Amino acid sequence: MTYQQLKSKDLLKIKTLGKLKASGYQPKSIKEELRQNLILKIKAKENVFAGIWGYEDTVIPDIERAILSRHNINFLGLRGQAKTRIARQMTALLDEYVPVIDGAELNDDPLQPLTSYARELIDDKGDETPVSWWHRSERYTEKLATPDVSVADLIGDVDPIKAATMKLSYNDERVIHYGLVPRSHRSIFVINELPDLQARIQVALFNILQEGDIQIRGFKLRLPLDIQFVFTANPEDYTNRGSIVTPLKDRIESQIITHYPKNIETGKKITAQEAKTSGKPMDKIHVPELMKNLIEQVAVEARTSEYVDEKSGVSARLTISAYENLLSAAERRIYLNDENETVTRIADLIGIIPAITGKVELVYEGEQEGAGLVAYNLIGKAIRTLFAQHFPTPEQKKKDKEGNPYVLPLSWFGEGNHIDILASQSDKEYKKALHEVPGLETVTTDFVKQLPEKEKEFYMEFALHGLAEYSQLSKKLLDTGIQFKDLFSSMFDMEAPDEDDFDEGSLN
Repeated sequence: MTYQQLKSKDLLKIKTLGKLKASGYQPKSIKEELRQNLILKIKAKENVFAGIWGYEDTVIPDIERAILSRHNINFLGLRGQAKTRIARQMTALLDEYVPVIDGAELNDDPLQPLTSYARELIDDKGDETPVSWWHRSERYTEKLATPDVSVADLIGDVDPIKAATMKLSYNDERVIHYGLVPRSHRSIFVINELPDLQARIQVALFNILQEGDIQIRGFKLRLPLDIQFVFTANPEDYTNRGSIVTPLKDRIESQIITHYPKNIETGKKITAQEAKTSGKPMDKIHVPELMKNLIEQVAVEARTSEYVDEKSGVSARLTISAYENLLSAAERRIYLNDENETVTRIADLIGIIPAITGKVELVYEGEQEGAGLVAYNLIGKAIRTLFAQHFPTPEQKKKDKEGNPYVLPLSWFGEGNHIDILASQSDKEYKKALHEVPGLETVTTDFVKQLPEKEKEFYMEFALHGLAEYSQLSKKLLDTGIQFKDLFSSMFDMEAPDEDDFDEGSLN
């Protein structure tokens, strides 16, 4: 049986260098290890990056080509584009276990010792040199680049305490305390937000990436470090907070550009996968598919909004947090009214405003409007966009000979009537309020095909919000919900809600 055919339990029984040699083990670089395991995965049609949606035809093929080329990688993309998650999942392409010299500081390969400790141990014990096994989950190091990171942190420094304790000269290699990079020998080493690393620190990586040697306080050590480097960077950082120095960029062989989900369906998969729903009464909360689409559409609207900084991006965390807040709004209503079940409402979207305001960077005009108002308007734009996919818009119907299907409900509002949709009102009160509007149920059942009975009121409310977004009704934010009135009768109090309307507790 060859070394490659040995199972993990058999490998763990090998405890000495002599037995390791007898097994037929041959050293290979981490880049070769990643390459060989990727080839096996591709041939077996296995998904290497499980849970990474929307990159199947773009980013993932780029990553696979980079690994096959034995390249170091830089992921370039806006926040919330799964750059770090992909880097962490690369450990799945490592061998499950690799042998190391027991006690070696830099995880030396038994057949390619790197440190003086490992070489001396082999000289002393020969084939009886103790060998231990290193699991792939431990072969990953991640460092967030911050301005206070030093060369000593990454590369290493002379340790005077070690020198004094061991009574060694500063000329002795053993007085060196190695940094994160040497300690990541035979591992994947990730530096997040690379542009935040000071230029002089970036320079310290030059030789490691290209020549494989390092210098520490006058020690010129030829350490052929075996590391798969992965860097992440935000395009915004190239101009705002720093830059990747040109020679370093030149040494990173593959730069892979990430992106946001290209369609709502992909966004929904990501949100459903990442949202924290454990412990929530999900069997009691029904979320219509349209509501999930609205959550994703809010992020789409934000990414194209004139008030949101395009360079900063809108993270996928926005939709994840928004979905969690939506569920919590429905959950809270169940507890308040002691109900067995509920359906999420369009009015519940007001509860996702706190999830939006902290996750969008506003331009000057957006700051003038206020974060709360911008978030409220993004929700409105999302409703307007999806309304046209389920109902005919008032502009369309003005041109049709059939007439306006919204005449009856609009006339009712025109007579001075209004309805309030409150965040905490019971399902019974909610349904009663909507069914008081004549013609609203007929409009909904006529235009929404295959309408589930439990979603009828949800779509009826959606129709009201859509009419308000198309300036057929007045929609006013209340302390506890939303009020719909006739547009013309409320022209004198139609001012847009200001920042005060979004204070904490406004929907209690």
